[in-house]
Amino acid sequence: MKRYDLRPLKDNFYDRVLELMKNDIQENENAIFLFEMGDFTPIQKISDLIKENNYTLMNSLKFNEVDWTIVVKKAKDETLVPKEEETSTQAVSEEA
Repeated sequence: MKRYDLRPLKDNFYDRVLELMKNDIQENENAIFLFEMGDFTPIQKISDLIKENNYTLMNSLKFNEVDWTIVVKKAKDETLVPKEEETSTQAVSEEA
């Protein structure tokens, strides 16, 4: 597990998160990112970014009055993958 303080980047930390996840974090390893939350917009934006890039958001916490911490795992979020049984059942239902 590695920890990164991205607060100096203010609201320009998104590309750095992806760069670190891609180049510095091993598969199935966790990373902790600390960033400034501002008006709460970055929280939803980073959550969406993590999901879009097939990583798993493990935790998201308010650290203090201005900072936010997220824990991201370099692994696909299995809770977002439809189970084969569910997709098979849906296909049968759609054919009927």
